[in-house]
Amino acid sequence: MTPAELDSFSLLLVYSAMAVYTLAFVAYAVDVARRSAAKPVPAEVRELVGSGAPARAAEPDASVLAPAAGGRGARIGFTLTVLAWALHVGGAVLRGLSAGRVPWSNMYEFALTGIAVIVGVFVLSRLWKDLNFLGVFFTGLATVFLGVATVNYYVAPTPLPPALQSYWLVIHVFVATLATGFLGLGTGLSVLQLIKEKRDNGFLRSLPSPVQLEDLAYRVGVIGFIFWTFTLIAGAIWAEHAWGRYWGWDTKEVWTFVIWVVYAGYIHARATRGWRGSRSAWLQIIGFAAIIFNFTIVNQFFAGLHAYSGL
Repeated sequence: MTPAELDSFSLLLVYSAMAVYTLAFVAYAVDVARRSAAKPVPAEVRELVGSGAPARAAEPDASVLAPAAGGRGARIGFTLTVLAWALHVGGAVLRGLSAGRVPWSNMYEFALTGIAVIVGVFVLSRLWKDLNFLGVFFTGLATVFLGVATVNYYVAPTPLPPALQSYWLVIHVFVATLATGFLGLGTGLSVLQLIKEKRDNGFLRSLPSPVQLEDLAYRVGVIGFIFWTFTLIAGAIWAEHAWGRYWGWDTKEVWTFVIWVVYAGYIHARATRGWRGSRSAWLQIIGFAAIIFNFTIVNQFFAGLHAYSGL
């Protein structure tokens, strides 16, 4: 099979993944609508089901998540999400095979791989916590981002520029996408936290409390920050190998550092200054918005040594 044929099959899998992500989004949305119309579950019952302990009316421990009580729609949505993710990963693998390298050397490929990692973090988080209540957020995000990537950023596979012909491409970019996956999960939790703080009825009553959502967002945010720190360090080492200097104030380098500072400030402010509640959530969201800005605006409109948009 020729590289062009492999790339065509890759696109077919990506379009198929988008279609299944859309169906998953619909299933999750129907489940949200159903639960929004349902009668609220008393806090004591939610706590009893979530922890297995005798029911009590006290404030639940922030380390214990109340169940989201997902119904058939949520189960169908999760099954479809796993199927879409498998198609998505298959499309990324075929793209790499068609190019004869890892599939993340331009904006289309990084979006393709990055979104797969973000959804993968959500899917695999099921082994740790049941976060099915974030299904609408992640399937919607995957559908929109993949659509934007295929319409605006798609380019045919090309050879690697000399500066990218290094094993650091595999390490640096993969860890960056992994960091983005965890930080995206934290952002979804923070968005729900803000919504639940303002309004707590219908579907929102079945979700964990704002304190629980904030605590979980902080945990995954710390994991993402660790990976982002390694991304910054690995990028400096790679820059020294490629250009003979660790730091050159290139636009991409500066924004990567800005993102690190935002998340470092988020962790420091929450841990030592008592920044809890909405202030903590907004810092998490601002950090992820900086990541999106770094990937889109900086890649397309700022010149520099990291101009690998492929457009």
